[in-house]
Amino acid sequence: MTQIEGDPRPVSELDEIVRWRVEQLLDAGYDGETALVLGLDPAIDLHDAVALVLAGCSPETALRILL
Repeated sequence: MTQIEGDPRPVSELDEIVRWRVEQLLDAGYDGETALVLGLDPAIDLHDAVALVLAGCSPETALRILL
């Protein structure tokens, strides 16, 4: 586990993975809430989620497809 600077609580590897997934989804164009929903679900393929938006699919439509 690692720590965030200034935060005494340890951060698990799973927390770091979710954070990274959410960042990738935000960078692709998803809003924060949708990125969090998709980032928290390990059944959602991150590459598919990003590819849908990069191919021109709206984040809302991509969410419906992915869920």
